[in-house]
Amino acid sequence: MMQYSVYIRHCASIENARVHVARMGSRVPSAGEVRFLRVTDKQFGRIETYVGKTREAPPNSPAQLEFF
Repeated sequence: MMQYSVYIRHCASIENARVHVARMGSRVPSAGEVRFLRVTDKQFGRIETYVGKTREAPPNSPAQLEFF
């Protein structure tokens, strides 16, 4: 086990992710440790979830957010 908890945040771009990593990285306590893992939407979509001994069906993909 690498850690006890995992937090996730969606970022619209790599530049946006860099901003969040820098902000959170600057707030890590001197005795703390935080690891940041960036995955693409495609990689995230390939996550397989198991509940007990069976694989759970993937959830439906949300509709793409549109701005006018």
